[in-house]
Amino acid sequence: MTSASPLAHGFSAAHPAVRRIGVQDLKAALSRGVDDFLAMPTHVLFVVLIYPIAGVIIAAVTFEQDLIPILFPLAAGFALLGPFAALGLYEMSRRREWGLPATPADAYAPLRGPSARAVMAVGLVLALIFLAWLCAAMGLYWALYGGVTEPSLLAFLDDVLTTPRGWTLIVAGNLVGAAFSLLALAVSAVSIPLIIDKDVEAGTAIETSLALMRENPATMLAWGAIVAGMLVLGMVSLFVGLAVVLPVLGHATWHLYRRAVAA
Repeated sequence: MTSASPLAHGFSAAHPAVRRIGVQDLKAALSRGVDDFLAMPTHVLFVVLIYPIAGVIIAAVTFEQDLIPILFPLAAGFALLGPFAALGLYEMSRRREWGLPATPADAYAPLRGPSARAVMAVGLVLALIFLAWLCAAMGLYWALYGGVTEPSLLAFLDDVLTTPRGWTLIVAGNLVGAAFSLLALAVSAVSIPLIIDKDVEAGTAIETSLALMRENPATMLAWGAIVAGMLVLGMVSLFVGLAVVLPVLGHATWHLYRRAVAA
């Protein structure tokens, strides 16, 4: 650990080195994430309440506009923006690690500091990936259904689950979604925590995150599977479960970064 002040983010880290990590590191990161969540439950709720509310809004808008086919792409793709939305959780874990005050007012300090521009740049990249995913999902639907929408959610589910074109939509949609999720993971696995910690440029942070994926492909794919599985568990409870899943994953991502990127 550097002897510099914990609030002095301008470390010399033009090209941070990544480490080899394994399943034990993932378990340790999750354990530390749970520990942070239990230690700061009132602090993290103000961040994650956005997700259940957003989920309800997405569902309401979808049904009102008769865009039922895009409900799943919206819900699944929304998770692509999670690494940016969780930046407050990274900062809370960083402050707790250093023994500093960790209040809601402190959580979004990175957006007011020198790292704000780089954080926003990574957020923009994730937003573009999200929009590309929505376009791909709708393009796939139109290719299979010709733009025809079902009169109700139950009718749509019946068609998807019982017809060849519905099965094709499920398989192809999941494959395309997995590709976008992998891209988002590669870009954001440690990029925002690195920016918050060392005030590097967005390009350097993304390059470091990509390097981590190249150095630890199996481990990072396992991490992606864990994240996806936990998000599904959170979503099947009508998004309410995300109020626990998301803070744990956010804090765990910080600790994974600390294990994966050399100080």
